Amino acid sequence: MPRRFRLTRRIPVALTEDAYRRLRSFAASAGLDEGEALSFLFENFDSVTDTELLTHRLRLFNSELEERKR
Repeated sequence: MPRRFRLTRRIPVALTEDAYRRLRSFAASAGLDEGEALSFLFENFDSVTDTELLTHRLRLFNSELEERKR
């Protein structure tokens, strides 16, 4: 029997404009609201990410982070 879907945690999230647009686009195409889309992505994180590509992208993001904060 499937578990009941309840959003029990609310967290303040800061996103870049690009990240928010991508989240809204993904949620709309999946027929979800933003909270449901984030829940889906994090509940299924290992199956929706490519580990090698994720590591590479994370390295790039971290190297540019300080410059992007200015």
